[in-house]
Amino acid sequence: MAISCSQIDRVTSIGKEDFLRLYKEPAKPLVIEDLTKNWPAREKWSTEYFKSVVGETTVPLYDSERSTGKRHQHAAAVTMPFKEYISLLQAGEKNLRMFFFNLLAATPVLRKDFEFPDIGLKLFKKLPVLFMAGKGARVQMHFDIDMADILLCHFGGKKRVTLISPEQTRYLYRVPFSFSSLFDIDYDNPDLEKYPALKKIRAEVVDLKHGDVLYIPPGYWHYIQYEEVSFSMSLRAFPRTPGTLLRMLYNLLMVRTIEGLMRKVVGQPWNDRNELQAIRKTHRRLGITS
Repeated sequence: MAISCSQIDRVTSIGKEDFLRLYKEPAKPLVIEDLTKNWPAREKWSTEYFKSVVGETTVPLYDSERSTGKRHQHAAAVTMPFKEYISLLQAGEKNLRMFFFNLLAATPVLRKDFEFPDIGLKLFKKLPVLFMAGKGARVQMHFDIDMADILLCHFGGKKRVTLISPEQTRYLYRVPFSFSSLFDIDYDNPDLEKYPALKKIRAEVVDLKHGDVLYIPPGYWHYIQYEEVSFSMSLRAFPRTPGTLLRMLYNLLMVRTIEGLMRKVVGQPWNDRNELQAIRKTHRRLGITS
């Protein structure tokens, strides 16, 4: 039995006022097909183009394994030249992923390939970041700690994104002191007997194609399935309302700091404790007998 899903709204284009009223203000996801229509990136950006332009740049890569022991959950697994990584993806690599790579800091020349769209979001122009993976890669269900409004600009092959609103966090087996759901939950084929709270989830899903832009509101959970080699650049607008700004600071300064320190000092017992608590707290809140 799968999680209940509906399709995310998709439009060809949308004006600023309509976007703010219909999607930004109610925090509702949206795919905009033609937001990148006039970008040179829409014609130029491919794995081969990146090989030629960014190929010699050394990039950090992250694996898809459970973070155990005293290893920090956001630690890179390996570094290598970008062109070598792309060659691995083309050969079938699906474990190593590029995560939050600062595109302009590495290759400023790419700035001429895209624009910051005037859609009503005050985008932070110094931090367009790149995500990339190979066919078959999966990204654990999580939400972004900076609580940003995100425009996820997609290129290359198809990628499926599953979104779940922050109001449903109580059903997601969130691991304490992290920003992720339990690693063991397979959101492609969840065990609803073992994780019964997932029966209450109402998710939204979309298949992104080359040139699509997905608007992800602040705090939305997302699970990624790479159906082909592909990459996405995220443009971000950081929080401006007091409540969301405070939550971002709490995530960055408190939660992440405590998690890193306890992993370093306590190690695996800390990880085991939190995973057990994720199940116990979720079931207790919902009156479910584990």
